[in-house]
Amino acid sequence: MQPRNMSMSGVVDLAAVKAAGEAKAKAEQARAESARQGGSGAGAAASGAVPPSALVIDVDEAGFERDVLQLSNEVPVVLDFWAEWCEPCKQLSPLLERLTVEAAGRVVLAKVDVDANQMLMQQFGIQGIPAVFAVVAGQVLPLFQGVVPEQQIRETLAQLVQVAEERFGLIGLQVDPGAEGAPAAAAAPPAGPYDALLEAAVVALDAGDLGGAVQAYRNVLADDPANMEAKLGLAQAELLSRVQHMNPQAVREAAAANPRDPQAQIAAADLDLVGGHVEDAFGRLVDTVRVTAGDERDAVRVRLLELFEVIGADDPRVSAARTALARVLF
Repeated sequence: MQPRNMSMSGVVDLAAVKAAGEAKAKAEQARAESARQGGSGAGAAASGAVPPSALVIDVDEAGFERDVLQLSNEVPVVLDFWAEWCEPCKQLSPLLERLTVEAAGRVVLAKVDVDANQMLMQQFGIQGIPAVFAVVAGQVLPLFQGVVPEQQIRETLAQLVQVAEERFGLIGLQVDPGAEGAPAAAAAPPAGPYDALLEAAVVALDAGDLGGAVQAYRNVLADDPANMEAKLGLAQAELLSRVQHMNPQAVREAAAANPRDPQAQIAAADLDLVGGHVEDAFGRLVDTVRVTAGDERDAVRVRLLELFEVIGADDPRVSAARTALARVLF
């Protein structure tokens, strides 16, 4: 792991450490091994609902790639560089731990003992502790140094979560609400007629009524914005709506003739995905992000995140594409 040109005001690309596919495979193997051994560390955390204790982990140089870089493809990882002799650290670390648990899976806190991990301290260019960084989709983002007010930390974490969701589609980890130490859940809203609405959406899809399916899914999400079945269904229905009147030959000819045209590449990516060419669709849009700027680049990035929703966050092709997107954005 070799951060380059680290400063407290920049963003550093760590994705060059290894190819995303190789690292992802290693992470999956680590999670599987941890699950077989009944572990509860970062590797196990990504495999399903996790206890709050899995949201605060200790990391070292040997496990940094597995426990931080790879986990950051699923949830923002906050790095807390500390030492036992550091009095300010004793004020900040417990506060970070509490706020991490309150965040309920939207971030993970990784604690780094600088006395035991001098190389990491040097690689991050840390001049004093406590020092706090974040890693999102393999990218390092300096947050703050020293003890800061709780409200400022809350605002910083909120911005971190927003960036992770909007830029990379990271939705975090699911926390086991029944585990000891889990934050008290807010009272659940009355259950709506979701089964009927979701069934109506499926019936509309089967009948070719894509507009009706889109509206049915939106009706569910209006009442239950976190309903994953409706989110996935809406993304798929909207994709089908976009491609139903396309002329595939004309779309592909336009994309081939205009490699820098965002709308031509977006349309071709939609066709790629509908045709089952998932990696081609993702690669096309990542390449288009690389050669565009401003509003055009943002339009391509947003469409790529929408296509991630169609495939699902757990698909390894989505994780690899997120890493590739991060490389061209930073």
